[in-house]
Formats: sequence, C-alpha cells, structure tokens
Amino acid sequence: MTTPARILLVEDDDTIRDAVATALSAEGFTVAARPDGHDFAAELAAFVPDLVVLDWMLPGASGLQLAATARTSTDCGVLMLTARDEVDDRLRGFAEGIDDYVVKPFAMAELIARVTAVLRRRGRIPAVIEVADLVVDVAGARSRRADRMLELTATEFRLLSFLAESRGRTLSKGQILTQVWGYDDVDPNVVEVHLSSLRRKMEQNGPRLIHTVRGIGYRLSA
Repeated sequence: MTTPARILLVEDDDTIRDAVATALSAEGFTVAARPDGHDFAAELAAFVPDLVVLDWMLPGASGLQLAATARTSTDCGVLMLTARDEVDDRLRGFAEGIDDYVVKPFAMAELIARVTAVLRRRGRIPAVIEVADLVVDVAGARSRRADRMLELTATEFRLLSFLAESRGRTLSKGQILTQVWGYDDVDPNVVEVHLSSLRRKMEQNGPRLIHTVRGIGYRLSA
C-alpha cells in the first residue's frame, strides 16, 4: 500500500484552518497546517508535500505568490481556497499553474473531492484499486470481483470507491455521508441501506470484504 499523501495547508483563518486540517486528516492524509507563508520554501523542502492547499488572501505573501514558489521548487499540486470567483482571477491562477479552486464558503465534501481528484491526476491516489479479488477502476467507473463485473448504481459505486480508497480504515457513517452524499444532515440509515445492497452484490461473487465495526462504522479489507 502506498504511503498517505502529504498535504501542506496555509490558511490564516483559525476556524477554517482547523476544520480543513481535521477533515483531511480524517480522510487519511498527512497534514501540516500553517497560518501564513513564513518560511514557506523551507517548509516545502522539509515536509515535501504532494499537494499544497493555499488561501489566496494571506498576510504577507499571497497564496498566488506561494503557489509560484511551490511551482518553481517542487512538483506538488496546488489547490487554492478563495473568495475570488471572477473568471479573470481563475484564469490568472490557472496561468500560474494552479490545479484547481475551491470558492469560499465551501462544503467540506467538495474540498475533499477536489483534493482527491488533484492527487489522483498526479498519481498519488491510484485510479485502479485492488483489494483481494476486488478491482475498482475509479477513473473508468467500473468494478469487478474476479472475472465478473459488478452491476452497481451510481451511488453504490461512489460508496465502493470511497471504501476502496480508504481500505483498511474504519469509516464512520458521518464520514461516509459527507464524502458520498455531500452532506451529513440526513438519516444515517441511508448508509446501511446502500451498504446492504452493495454487500449483497459483492458477496454473490466472493467472500465478504466490507466489515461492520460495531459502534464505530465500516471498513473494507481482505
């Protein structure tokens, strides 16, 4: 298994920084969080991130300036957090080599999805995941067990992809709801309903891979 992707977060708002760092850590990423770009070049060299997540408006050097530093000294991805949603601003950022934007205010599920997408494009999250005889082609939206394709709904495939990307980790219903459905303020029994259907389809072709961890959540593992 590959080591967890490393993310350097620079955000001056304490509340946002703490919330984002906590959410990314809960997804299994290794996170370093800083309030500004002080000693940013040294931090890049010491931490060696796979992705930097930068607030555009920072005290001192701006996120755009830090992105330029990251681009000239590393090959990491760059994702910008910004309240600036003008087309010209986004085009300027893309011209500077920024991989993606998340506009404030944002849903944490969107941020995690965009972080995951950037890391997958850069090869730090595999596009095809294998667990025992299960193969999940995330990019191709296909999955199979042994030589038989699994006929899954779109929601079941998103659920399986999230479990596969988090293989070996126990995930709470809240984490699953946020990542798969985009929010967690719905009946958590919806997770059980879809997991039950997904398990039934998977176990027609092999032994159980999705396990219930009582009182905590669910884990996909061989």
